[in-house]
Amino acid sequence: MNKEIKMRRGLKTRVSNMGSAKIYNSYDLVGDIAVIKTPADSVEDAKKAAEAIMRIYSRRVKAVFMQTSAVCGDFRVRQLKFLAGENRTVTVYKEHGCDFKVDVERCYISPRLLFEHKRISSLISSGEVVVNMFSGVGCFSILIAKTPNVKVYSIDINPVAYEFMQENVQLNKVSDSVVSLLGDSKDIVVSQLRGVADRVLLPLPELALEYLPYALLALKQSGGCIHYFDFQHAAKDEDPVEKTCQKIVKCLDVLGVTYRIGFSRVIRSIGPFWYQTVLDIYVSNLPSKFL
Repeated sequence: MNKEIKMRRGLKTRVSNMGSAKIYNSYDLVGDIAVIKTPADSVEDAKKAAEAIMRIYSRRVKAVFMQTSAVCGDFRVRQLKFLAGENRTVTVYKEHGCDFKVDVERCYISPRLLFEHKRISSLISSGEVVVNMFSGVGCFSILIAKTPNVKVYSIDINPVAYEFMQENVQLNKVSDSVVSLLGDSKDIVVSQLRGVADRVLLPLPELALEYLPYALLALKQSGGCIHYFDFQHAAKDEDPVEKTCQKIVKCLDVLGVTYRIGFSRVIRSIGPFWYQTVLDIYVSNLPSKFL
């Protein structure tokens, strides 16, 4: 069990008498900064939770913020309200032996993808070329680059995330393996990365379907693997993974691609009847329009 899960469970148990449990089950711990997710009318409860976090975990947590908007926009950022501790949003997040410097208000990062970061990086073979179309500050890209003799093209449209990504590449000593690129990954694939990749990552669920044809364009003629992330609504009698598969089957069949869907799972629940899912799509034949 990782430290964040232990802290969340411990916090729920120790301060449950101070407010709604939904506050304590809905926060991210990024480095030494905690971000509470709570309804707008629960500001006072959030302040109490922040004080409890600072008191109970004073050695680990140095700042607490309240998330006041959804993650949105081209840069996938959220608005934060300072609650307790040090009024700063830059921290160093540690995961799987790597350090990631990040501004939690101006860049996207999700500790809840910890398992996927490790799972996908463990699939990489020596010699692979990988295109990460939505890299953020570099979590997937840098972990992947720890595999010997790989090349990772790491793309993000957010200039702040791009700057932190470049810094993190140096911090983790993978500058020989990671090429950091700033811009819209559609444009970059078309102009620079057609047919180069053994593997493509689409870790932005909001745009993954729109960018899927460009992920295909980045694959080598022999094909490869696409890691496709999605947000999916599913009622009680529906399987969110199956609904994601149906969406992908419809899209790839129209495009005339030969493929199979390998590993798939629900990563997490993101709201009532909404889920984040992931599919590993293995492409074996690309139509001529992608070559």
